[in-house]
Amino acid sequence: MKHPSFDRNGYPTEATLRAIKKWPRQDFWGLAQFVCEAWYYPDYIKRKGRKLQLCTGGWSGNEDIIRALMKHFIFWSVCWQKSERGGAYWFELPKIETKEKK
Repeated sequence: MKHPSFDRNGYPTEATLRAIKKWPRQDFWGLAQFVCEAWYYPDYIKRKGRKLQLCTGGWSGNEDIIRALMKHFIFWSVCWQKSERGGAYWFELPKIETKEKK
C-alpha cells in the first residue's frame, strides 16, 4: 500500500492500520511518511530533521494509528523517544546511511 486509505468519516481503514503494523522492518522513513499522510490533523505534526512529533488531538483515528505503530515492534523500539499524557509522542528516526563511491 503506497498511500493510506480512509473510510467515509475520515478514519484510517483496517488496511491502512494493517500496513502500518506490517511495514517493512527497516524502512523507518517510509513508515513515518505514511503515518504523516494518514494523520488527521496535519497541523499536529512537527518534523525537524530526524525528529518527529505527533499529537493525536484526542481524535480516535489518530489514536488507532499510534496503537498500530506500537505493534510495529522494530519501529517503536528504535524510534520512540517519549510520550506524554494527552496524546503527544516523540520519535527520532535513524540516520540514513549512504554508500559513497570511491
